[in-house]
Amino acid sequence: MSRLPAPLTRAIDAAMELTIVPSFSRVGFAVRSRLEGWEPVEELPGTGRRVLVTGANSGLGYATARALLRAGAQVLVSVRSEDKAADTRHRLAADLGHDPGQRLETDLLDLGDLAEVRAFAARRLAEDAPLDAVVHNAGALFAERALTGDGLERTYQIHVVAPFLLTSLLLPTLARSAPSRVVTVTSGGMYSEKLVTARVDSPGGYRGTVAYARAKRAQVVLTREWARRFAATGVSFHVAHPGWALTPGVETSLPGFRRLTGPILRDPDEGADTIVYLALSDDLGGEDGRLWHDRRPRSEHKVPWTIAEPGEAGELWSRVCRDAGVEPVVPSPVV
Repeated sequence: MSRLPAPLTRAIDAAMELTIVPSFSRVGFAVRSRLEGWEPVEELPGTGRRVLVTGANSGLGYATARALLRAGAQVLVSVRSEDKAADTRHRLAADLGHDPGQRLETDLLDLGDLAEVRAFAARRLAEDAPLDAVVHNAGALFAERALTGDGLERTYQIHVVAPFLLTSLLLPTLARSAPSRVVTVTSGGMYSEKLVTARVDSPGGYRGTVAYARAKRAQVVLTREWARRFAATGVSFHVAHPGWALTPGVETSLPGFRRLTGPILRDPDEGADTIVYLALSDDLGGEDGRLWHDRRPRSEHKVPWTIAEPGEAGELWSRVCRDAGVEPVVPSPVV
């Protein structure tokens, strides 16, 4: 397919973004990838880079890990059990057509336990190995409200507090590997929610989809705060909206949405494309802290009433610091 003039390509892209359904569905991926002549993710510069992907045993995390391996990267995947680690390695080897050997590492991590997050980070800090990117992908949508052993609402802890803690603890390693990146996977559901720090953990009546959307909105806001506060470290921060992708989480947690949108849902590889692009591409350009979808920065809001009140981002940062029990600081220069 011949390339169209750039202004026309941008106009088509913008029109799809306004209509939402074409943008988020497999239609948006197909049109944009062809119009813009995307380089396949397997051809991105992965060789020599080491990337951590959380929640990599299924869905977008698994597709991300597989694409990173195909691009030549060394991939550290986190899963919640030894059985899942063995199963993930077996399936990746089958998909790749060969055993990735030492280019694939596995380790255990349960974001529902902050002590496990600290232990996992301690193992990374003890390694004599670089960490060029972190992909915060692990997550789940829960039908009922529950508290973790740390006393926090679990949707909020798994999507917001635990990744924040892990990023903070890994900052020294990421800074030593600079330029390095932190990529967080959000959801289009966040467009429905306004950040209100006091309700980020859904303290009133609980609805799983709303709690999930609030946590995903918080991820977007915190990414911008990380980028603003830690620009001097050489670590960049990005958040990716994968569109509507058919994953095991969608199958089990959103069966009605699955039935309604089934024919137009993206497959996991299409959903993971921008995540891998953000982890590996040398041509991101512009400011850090942005929300990306289909390899372009996008607006964080579809309607004006989801824009947070002044000072709310700082309130969220302070609250998450308290709940994570950490105050991130700029790492000391390596000498």
